[in-house]
Amino acid sequence: MGEQPIFTTRAHVFQIDPTTKKNWVNASKQAVTVSYFYDSTRNSYRIISVDGSKVIINSTITPNMTFTRTSQKFGQWADSRANTVFGLGFASEQQLAKFAEKFQEVKEAAKLARDKSQEKMETSSNHSQESDHETPSANQASSINGTDDEKISHVGPEAALLKSENDRLKTAMEQSNTNAKKWETELQTLRENNTRLVDALQESSANVESWKKQLGACKEESDSLREKIAELEAQCQEASQEKERNAQLTAKVQGLEMELHDKEQELENLRKQAEIIPQLMAECESITEKLQAAEIKNKDLDGRIEGLQAEIDDNRQKQGSMKGELKKFMDILDGKIDELHEFRQGLSKLGVEN
Repeated sequence: MGEQPIFTTRAHVFQIDPTTKKNWVNASKQAVTVSYFYDSTRNSYRIISVDGSKVIINSTITPNMTFTRTSQKFGQWADSRANTVFGLGFASEQQLAKFAEKFQEVKEAAKLARDKSQEKMETSSNHSQESDHETPSANQASSINGTDDEKISHVGPEAALLKSENDRLKTAMEQSNTNAKKWETELQTLRENNTRLVDALQESSANVESWKKQLGACKEESDSLREKIAELEAQCQEASQEKERNAQLTAKVQGLEMELHDKEQELENLRKQAEIIPQLMAECESITEKLQAAEIKNKDLDGRIEGLQAEIDDNRQKQGSMKGELKKFMDILDGKIDELHEFRQGLSKLGVEN
């Protein structure tokens, strides 16, 4: 079947700076695919990530590895074989939790695979030891009974089968010894890598403390920047208010300029009018003289009016006396008319009687 992906996510990939062993270096310019792969042939697990045509993560998971969460969205692990520390920045805390959970599962599976391989090695070693114990008895039998050829000729096919089995066990023993030396070498390498990993983890822990301090300093700086931003916003508001005031003052200035222009026009008109003031003064003097003459005439007319008023009063008195006399005359006339009317009625009666 080969190697197959069993889990895939996306994250920003970082590697520890090989020179300082403290700072992180961007291994990818953006979020890339990070996958767990399982090799059924070797019974091993790897974390692989590729950015374009460049392999930025190729880490084989071992039982000694540990995935550490350093923040809500960032985690890291050390790879002694690659002699580096990998860091992943996720978009959410849930993605980090899923990746960490999968790392633990793969780590446990790698541990089980290692335990099974050790059991196979112990079983192989036991078989080799048993074959070593059985070999002397066969040699004794051959020495007693003669050479191997003589044994084959005298004993028969069972001895030949035993000899071939003995040869096969010897070969297996030699291979087991070779594998044991190889495993010892690998174990020593793993111990050295583990030591390096511990050192890297200690450096990483120290880096975490420094990062925490840097984060605290960044938070303080962020708070101060927020305060400055608030002050700048207040200043911007004051500036906008000043702009509004300036706009209002500009409008007022324009209005005053228009009023000043009108006043200047009025002043110009007054100047023009002032030029004809002497003529108006001369006309005023002539009008004053005429007015004085008219006042004199008015006084004469007032005297005449008083005389006419006296005459009117006399005439009114005379008219009142004449009205009294006229009323008396009308009364006498009414008496005479009544007498004439009675006289006419008497004449009309006489005419009727005649």
